[in-house]
Amino acid sequence: MAKTTFAEEVYLRALTGRVVGSHVLGDYEKVAVISVKNIICSATAAAAEAVFAENTGGRAAHFVVEEGSVTETVNQVIEFEPEAVLLMFGGETSFEVTKQLFQETLKALAEANTELDILVHVRIFAAGGVKEAIKDKDVLRYLQNNTVTVYTVDFEKGLIVYNEVYIPNSEITELVKIAEIPVTVEHADLLNRSLRDKTVSWIDA
Repeated sequence: MAKTTFAEEVYLRALTGRVVGSHVLGDYEKVAVISVKNIICSATAAAAEAVFAENTGGRAAHFVVEEGSVTETVNQVIEFEPEAVLLMFGGETSFEVTKQLFQETLKALAEANTELDILVHVRIFAAGGVKEAIKDKDVLRYLQNNTVTVYTVDFEKGLIVYNEVYIPNSEITELVKIAEIPVTVEHADLLNRSLRDKTVSWIDA
């Protein structure tokens, strides 16, 4: 199966962002998106934010975390007073850096203890980002006290699956399906060519 070009990778994220903006963010009126600083994450986030704003008339704001700036960024998010935060962590940034920034972001949110719905990007979830983060007792307690969701992919059926994440203890996370969103043939083809053979497997609900 032919691999994707960089241009196709960006377009894939635009298609995915469109689904996220329509079906994952659609129930909110005010959403913050936190991402690492790279093109792939920004493409997904920008598409989701644009579709969300167009469909709902709601407000979205984008925030970027970098090494040394996590607490400052999370404070800016809290000042924005969103109903939900979409954690868009993936893309071409070194995954060790991405995972560290993700964990620091959840820690900062937990310390602020602001009531929010936490929406997680599949890439960081599938790589064990949440399971690693909840080894911290403050993060574990925070996520257990707030709604946590993640969107995943069913490659065989051509679906993006929206799930609620249950964290009954510090070692187990369970996914409960909320909705299945069919994607176009074009979108499914790009998902398969880009992601199916990655060493980090995606979670199918």
